[in-house]
Amino acid sequence: MFNRTRRLRQSQIMRDLVKNIDFSMDNLVYPLFIEEGKGIKKEIPSMLGQYRFSIDMLKDELKELKELGIKSLLLFGIPEKKDCMGTEAYNENGIIQKAIKYIKKDFPNFLIITDVCLCEYTSHGHCGVLRGNELLNDETLVLLQKIALSHVKAGADIVAPSDMMDGRVKAIREILDENDYINTPIMSYSVKYASAYYGPFREAADSAPVFGDRKSYQMDFRNSVEFMSEIENDIQEGADILMIKPGLPYLDVVRAISDKVSKPIAIYSVSGEYSMIKAASMNGWIDEKKIVIENIYAMRRAGADIIITYHAKDIAKWLKEGIR
Repeated sequence: MFNRTRRLRQSQIMRDLVKNIDFSMDNLVYPLFIEEGKGIKKEIPSMLGQYRFSIDMLKDELKELKELGIKSLLLFGIPEKKDCMGTEAYNENGIIQKAIKYIKKDFPNFLIITDVCLCEYTSHGHCGVLRGNELLNDETLVLLQKIALSHVKAGADIVAPSDMMDGRVKAIREILDENDYINTPIMSYSVKYASAYYGPFREAADSAPVFGDRKSYQMDFRNSVEFMSEIENDIQEGADILMIKPGLPYLDVVRAISDKVSKPIAIYSVSGEYSMIKAASMNGWIDEKKIVIENIYAMRRAGADIIITYHAKDIAKWLKEGIR
């Protein structure tokens, strides 16, 4: 006698009955690129369907997101001016600070997560303070504190440091607590690999480094053990949510972490993942809807509680159509 596992796959109702993985719009976060200036709604060439918006052009987009049931946003800023210290990143009247205030005033029900980093704001494109070609860890922490505090003062609900400096979660937790923001969570980019999957994002956010790369601070994908040290450090330093980035190529890491920690786990399905699907779909090589939904289930199955995805708007529409 052999085991007839197909018995529980005979109909959609049967399959729905026994499934143990699901997701809803509550699990998804939608990234938005906010550019300083006016009258800007500019499609990103390498990320079809994604745009850079000036604040005055956000209203229609936010109305659509609200109607689709998207509740959480991750904001990235593109300033008009950059300098070697990324001063616009912690300017209280900077692009992200103004965007937060606008969204909280006119669309108060959105949960706002802000990216805390310097790469979009520095003239050299690196994620911190430089001395020659060397990125200085501890000097950068001071600026990250300023960025996080300015975001929270503007109304951000969660801050998400993506720089990969050692000790940044502790530094940010300390500055927030000192200023009575003890209840503001930190979503740390705990495990962020030096990845080729970020290519389209760097066009979207004007954040490509002018020289060199980020391999001295982002993680080496050839190493299969150091991710747990990063996770343990961030937990000890006070991270409330742990993020893994990129998404699909690192589901083994998500699974390993979710098996060992109890904190919520986020996964960032990054620009390269999005753009490859869009390109393959345009060429008729894949069924975009089915691929995206399958990928989301894969991330949930691996242990992700939160999925940051550029597909969130499309997914919301497909769910309304009954596609699962």
